[in-house]
Amino acid sequence: MGAALNGDGRVRAALAVAGSALFLSVWWLAAAAPHANALFLPSPVAVAVAFARFVHEPFANATLPQHLAASFGRFALGFALAVSVAIPLGLAMGWSRRVDDVVTPLFEAVRYVAPIAWLPFAVLWFGTGIGGPTMIIFAGVFPACLVNAYRGARFVDPVLLEAARTLGAGNRRMLVEVMFPAALPTIVAGLRIGAGSGWQSLIGAELIIVSSGIGYAMVQAQSSLETPIVISTMLAIGAVGAGIDVLLRSLERRLSRWRPTPEQRTTPS
Repeated sequence: MGAALNGDGRVRAALAVAGSALFLSVWWLAAAAPHANALFLPSPVAVAVAFARFVHEPFANATLPQHLAASFGRFALGFALAVSVAIPLGLAMGWSRRVDDVVTPLFEAVRYVAPIAWLPFAVLWFGTGIGGPTMIIFAGVFPACLVNAYRGARFVDPVLLEAARTLGAGNRRMLVEVMFPAALPTIVAGLRIGAGSGWQSLIGAELIIVSSGIGYAMVQAQSSLETPIVISTMLAIGAVGAGIDVLLRSLERRLSRWRPTPEQRTTPS
């Protein structure tokens, strides 16, 4: 079984390498075409050179790592605020029908509004410093985290809840010690979705209302027709987003391992 899994892993890795090589080949051929304009479609080599230079030399008043640090700081703040509100509220909605009835109509009215649509209010209410982008990120992260926390709470095994009630657990202990741990894998799945949406929302906000960060660098590069820098920022955005998802996916897998299946819950020890 282990050998088969290792073999599957090698096949997937080989296919990933082949796909990347095919993409780079098509890109290189397109850039080398007779009528191609390097100003609008630089070659992979030109982008790699620009990327390496950007790591050490400032562009738009900062190097690539400095722009990424500014962006990630905004993302971390917005993500933390959204999670700290969405998870307790989602669990409370799943626990209490009254809370659900109060919150759901308002939430359903705003959840489908694109995060970037809050941009005018973000600028008016919080300005173009840390507050405006934080609100945009909050709007991107909050819905997925709330929905998954709510679903996780609603689908907690009734046997666990009944056992806790039998042992005399109050509402607070039921929420903190029973419902939250049981719903945790579902909550982490929501964190993955919310993190992706929040990272994308941050870049959208930085394209317009800030003076630092990876989105700001992209706009400045586009304005000065530095296309290799534009593509370099896109690659950096994708790499950081993928890294965030890998970390949350690893956490999701770890939590899923210890969560008992329905069969395990009903099997006597």
